[in-house]
Amino acid sequence: MSHIHSRGNNLYPSVLLIIFALLAVVHSSPVSALTIRVGYPQLNGGQTPLWNIPESKIDRHYGIEVSPVYIPGGVRLTQTIVSGSVDVALTGGAAVNAMLSGADLIYIGMPVPTFAFSLYVRPEIKDVTELRGKVLGVITKGASSDHASIALLRQYKMTQHDLRVLYFSRQEDALAALKQGIVVAAVHSAPTTLMARRLGFKELVNIGSLKFPYPFEGIAIRRSTLQQNQDLVKAFLKTFLAGLKMTLEQPEASKRAISKYLFTKDPEIVDEAYRSFAPLFPKVPYVTDEAIRSALSVTDHPKAATADPKEFYDNRFLKELESSGFVKELYSGH
Repeated sequence: MSHIHSRGNNLYPSVLLIIFALLAVVHSSPVSALTIRVGYPQLNGGQTPLWNIPESKIDRHYGIEVSPVYIPGGVRLTQTIVSGSVDVALTGGAAVNAMLSGADLIYIGMPVPTFAFSLYVRPEIKDVTELRGKVLGVITKGASSDHASIALLRQYKMTQHDLRVLYFSRQEDALAALKQGIVVAAVHSAPTTLMARRLGFKELVNIGSLKFPYPFEGIAIRRSTLQQNQDLVKAFLKTFLAGLKMTLEQPEASKRAISKYLFTKDPEIVDEAYRSFAPLFPKVPYVTDEAIRSALSVTDHPKAATADPKEFYDNRFLKELESSGFVKELYSGH
């Protein structure tokens, strides 16, 4: 019996030591940051503030981990955030259509407030009016490039009924169709614009230069998230504002992020993506009535005509971050 008793005495402190060691490991381990999945619909320079966040680990300063998720096409991305598969969507006019249909979404920011597109055409096309009866390529029906084509055609007293429109899920597919002659014109954003020029196509109209107000890229979240987790919303917006600041002030670091996410080391493509979008980013990306009204004017949704633009966005959190001094401190470097 004494043999057994002495064995138990030797074991007891050993067990205690193991328990204390495990407690010490658990206590010393950092609490994992909450991951926020952020969907984006196109590979263009408009995503630079988002791409900068994980590359520079800005998110860790605000207690979150931002995970960019590429989901081609604004309509598909909007469906993905409605379903809850991503937490935030950097999306354009497709979200407006979804909200008109009752989707549980709202904009809380608008990093790109105008159509950042250009119309590229085959050499034989000299004027927009020459598109009558021909085929135009855009990205996704009811999304930003579709809306851009509608707004542009209006300037020439035309509608999409004056031509044929083919829809593609990716910029690259529309460019391939332009190359193959399936379409004679296509709506592109940077850096696909550079690829189009390299293939011998020409920019007929820079739609962005027309400065039409429009949510080319809005920050959309579910209204339920806004109601249930305001601290999370604030943490994400702080992180995104820091990513915007980096985009505006650190071009070389931003270009490294672009290079990684575009899977290219071609400096001209990277520069095209950065240079085309950098002037469009505001320090504080408020949503405006004008931009939402513009989106409502180019959609064919039956509820668009009577919709109130103010129902589509909530600038409250950005205003709070600005009035609290966060933005001023961010840009003063403190």
